Amino acid sequence: MDLITTYFPNLTTKQKKQFALLETLYHDWNLKINVVSRKDIDELYLRHVLHSLGISKVQKFNPGASVLDAGTGGGFPGIPLAILFPETNFHLVDSIGKKIKVVEEVVAGLQLQNVKFTNARVEEIKGKYDFIISRAVAVMPTFVYWVQGKIAKKSRHELKNGILYLKGGDLSEELQEYPRATIFELTDYFKEDFFETKKVVHLPL
Repeated sequence: MDLITTYFPNLTTKQKKQFALLETLYHDWNLKINVVSRKDIDELYLRHVLHSLGISKVQKFNPGASVLDAGTGGGFPGIPLAILFPETNFHLVDSIGKKIKVVEEVVAGLQLQNVKFTNARVEEIKGKYDFIISRAVAVMPTFVYWVQGKIAKKSRHELKNGILYLKGGDLSEELQEYPRATIFELTDYFKEDFFETKKVVHLPL
């Protein structure tokens, strides 16, 4: 938890309580439905929570904005961002039912009012969103194909509407057909070794 408050010192009391509760909720649910590896659950705040919040260092979401988390798994990056931006609407989608079950229980445990969730393939989702977020669920061309037509036309943020994607490693080949993509290094925001190769890719659509 100290990691979160170090990088996000202006959290409200409610947000601090919600972030603190994440550990208990994920530990409990991981024993029943294994959604996070054992090593990762022991470093939940570094590898999952803070990593997810890296998106917020690149773009802060406005009140009333709509964000789709495609392939959310057990709720990352959507749930930490939903705590951080309580007035932004988040839609968490995953094709695996047991993962959405965990999302449902964590959302209920945290009493998050700004999150809805759907057990479906992202291609089946209707609607328009300001941003589509995700954490390395596919190579960029595949991901772009999945989310085509789901971005709202009018941009209301500093960055243009589009994809905000958490990725790692060398992305030059994967992004060569996307000259408009911008890569943000997470080492510019976080000092832990874990973030050495971690990035946020912004691709306006």
